[in-house]
Amino acid sequence: MPEQDPKGTTTVPAPTPMSENPTTPAIAPAAKDAAKDADARTGYGPVFAVPEFRAVFLAHAFSLLGLVVSEIALSVLVYGLTGSPLLSALTFALGFLPYLVGGTLLAGVADRFPARRVLVVCDLVCAGCVAVMVLPGAPVAVLLTMRAALALVAPVFQGTRTATLADVLGDGELFVLGRSLLRILSQSALLAGFGTGGLLLTVVSPRHALLVTVCTFLLSAVLLRFGTRRRPARAERGQALVRDSLRGARQVLADRRILVLLLLFWVPSMFVVAPEALAAPYAAGLGAGTAGLGLLMCALPVGTIAGELFAGSRLRPATRDRLTLPLVCVTLLPYAAYALRPGLVWSLVLLVLAGAGSAYTLGLDQRFVRAVPDELLGRAMTLNSAGLMTIQGVGMALSGVAAEFAGVRATIVGAGVLGTAACAALAVAARRTERAAARAAEGHRAR
Repeated sequence: MPEQDPKGTTTVPAPTPMSENPTTPAIAPAAKDAAKDADARTGYGPVFAVPEFRAVFLAHAFSLLGLVVSEIALSVLVYGLTGSPLLSALTFALGFLPYLVGGTLLAGVADRFPARRVLVVCDLVCAGCVAVMVLPGAPVAVLLTMRAALALVAPVFQGTRTATLADVLGDGELFVLGRSLLRILSQSALLAGFGTGGLLLTVVSPRHALLVTVCTFLLSAVLLRFGTRRRPARAERGQALVRDSLRGARQVLADRRILVLLLLFWVPSMFVVAPEALAAPYAAGLGAGTAGLGLLMCALPVGTIAGELFAGSRLRPATRDRLTLPLVCVTLLPYAAYALRPGLVWSLVLLVLAGAGSAYTLGLDQRFVRAVPDELLGRAMTLNSAGLMTIQGVGMALSGVAAEFAGVRATIVGAGVLGTAACAALAVAARRTERAAARAAEGHRAR
């Protein structure tokens, strides 16, 4: 299941079989060797030198392709069966709504069971849900229920996969760049995936297009099963799953340092989606037509990809770390410039700049994985994924409500101003919690 901060022929190398020994070291030897000089180098090459990461990356690419195709095909299928724009739109909304439930009540799965098993089972469950959608005569209620089930499983998969990256790549520079590559892949799917799905639907029916998704999830499961090592669970199975998940969430949120870092992931995401949510009415106001709408939808992902690639390949880790909080404070500022009533070209420039500012996430990833105790890492990553998707859905809904009363342009300007103020406050809080943690560590060493 892809993570959505979202949305040629690829030859898939045969994955290297990994040891079944449960005592396999948590971090692959290749990752350890590559990590030794990671601080002295920049660029994504050392990440791809780790065989396990290549399997994870390819699995992510396949599941992304499947999810994008399924979203388009299912939306078209539901509209064809009902003629209802509301129900067609609901198929997309159901990609957001169950995230909070799955990320809160099922988060314990990420730490209670071996990560590889969790990832493979999640892929198989998703393939099964989509296979039900393919069945001839499946009613709309079943289609929407299966869509909701996909979204319920997604945060567990994403949290487990991110925690696994820390095992595969370590918790240093390679982890940061690995996370960056997965985000770049997700953003690239936004640019290419919907077009591919649309072309596919010109030659096959929506139900047949959904078969592509079944195959991609199965391919992802095979890659993860045979391309990654078996590692023991991070935590013991004690309490019931839901109780353990809630307890883990409370532990994560009770740590002020971790809470502030989570908010630094979530709050900018709530405001950054405003232009995307309002792209259609904004393009209509500019008289830009459907071509202009397409460009507006692509500009933010283009900026995000460019920013991540530049920060990951050109900036040293120490430089990215220093820029993390300043970038958080300015990433939404371009939206305030909508007050100047820019035309289409300048609107695109502002969106690209805002997307490029999201390169702060590379430094934030590093801080987060080091702040979270290892036994809580899976649950913390699952909670983070669920929060991101939920807050984006909330942000889109609030943008629509605000635009009804204040207008589209004023809503985007408001998102820029309020979002910048909120991010600045969180940056100050993050600096304080870091200093408090440093003082506590010094006191502990002194004793």
